[in-house]
Amino acid sequence: MFTSINPATGQSGQTFEPLDEEGVEAAIKRAAMAFRSWRVSPIDTRIELLHGIADRFEGDKQHLAETAVREMGKTLASAVAEVEKCAAGFRYYAEHGPAFLAPVEVATSSGRATAQWQPLGPILAIMPWNFPYWQVVRWLAPTILAGNVGLLKHASLTQGCAALIQQMVQAAGAPDGLFQNLPIKSDKVARIIGDKRVAAVTLTGSEGAGAQVAQAAGKALKKVVLELGGSDPFIVMPSADLDAAVKTAVKARVQNAGQSCICAKRMIVHTDVYDAFLDQFTRAMAAVKIGDPMVDGVELGPLSSVEQRDTVLEQLERAQADGATLIGGEKIERDGAWMTAGVLTGVDPDADFAQEEIFGPVAMVFRAEGIDAAIDLANNVPFGLGSSVWSQDQAEIERFVRDIDAGMIAVNQMLASTPEAPFGGVKRSGHGRELGPWGLHEFMNLKAVMLAD
Repeated sequence: MFTSINPATGQSGQTFEPLDEEGVEAAIKRAAMAFRSWRVSPIDTRIELLHGIADRFEGDKQHLAETAVREMGKTLASAVAEVEKCAAGFRYYAEHGPAFLAPVEVATSSGRATAQWQPLGPILAIMPWNFPYWQVVRWLAPTILAGNVGLLKHASLTQGCAALIQQMVQAAGAPDGLFQNLPIKSDKVARIIGDKRVAAVTLTGSEGAGAQVAQAAGKALKKVVLELGGSDPFIVMPSADLDAAVKTAVKARVQNAGQSCICAKRMIVHTDVYDAFLDQFTRAMAAVKIGDPMVDGVELGPLSSVEQRDTVLEQLERAQADGATLIGGEKIERDGAWMTAGVLTGVDPDADFAQEEIFGPVAMVFRAEGIDAAIDLANNVPFGLGSSVWSQDQAEIERFVRDIDAGMIAVNQMLASTPEAPFGGVKRSGHGRELGPWGLHEFMNLKAVMLAD
């Protein structure tokens, strides 16, 4: 049984019955049947469905947002923004679908050829709780456009959100089996990946989960896309607008209670502005407004669960035992998963702790003697998801863009995902890309068609 726990109060909410083996088999069978007709459906039919789902998200955004707040604790304002972003994601693929799927003419030495994109089949998505709608939509929208069908294994914390996504898709008129939410535990995932009717799998989650899914997909010789952890650097150079950098650094660290793969987690500051940055940043982090996530103006609500909060506190204890200094980052004694925002200094960048991802509202701040040291610190972790650099020096910016090992880099702004740009990382942050035409094509067959003159 899945039970939603409100992390702001610790109180239990909705319960959801997990699928048994017969239910899983029936779902896969429906998906396979749906794919037979959806794969050859007219592009206009797919586009109409995408717009219809966007309409449902927009029309029911308050209910969707409030459910997310109750299940994983994000602020209501951020939850509403997430739902609106989902609607924009569906419309993006609806509006650009024909261009993304158009055959490409290729000249060959022996005649003519076209490169054509064709669907693969049912795709399994394993998604996390931190952005319970957007994480799903950035896979689901291109899945529908491609002519594929979707099976969703969502996080146990956000089964209410998962059920609502299915309701939105069904209300928009999707054929039976086109998209199905599977309320299952992780022990059923390998069986689904191995099923010959399932074509591929995508996962957003932890390194451990990614390794297990990649192993299962490899055994079955199936395509897999992995978006895993991140410990993103936020680099501030002397020419940066310091006030803007500090303001953005705070937002980038405490958004979603610090529970985002692309949150800025390591502030790497040039020695010439280190003291000024640290002073402003520490005071701003201490002033972050904590409170009921349903209330306007609150910047930091609870973490997603008591277990997640306690994991962060344990990491902070290890950091302090290793000699780091912590300001803030304390447990709040009340029901729920509460803690204050915090700042860690004096962290040994080679320590085991510094190589981990802190999935909570605490930032590590490092001093860099110059650009080479800043780049070395940025790359001195096993992750390579996102990054943010702050400089007005074009030569410095070009160095950062070239030399930081990451799938994404934001210049003088906070890194955020957008439907138009590719999203994904390198190293232990995973492989493959979501969003834009790249995310669409990850789960399509690029077929070469040779034509005689």
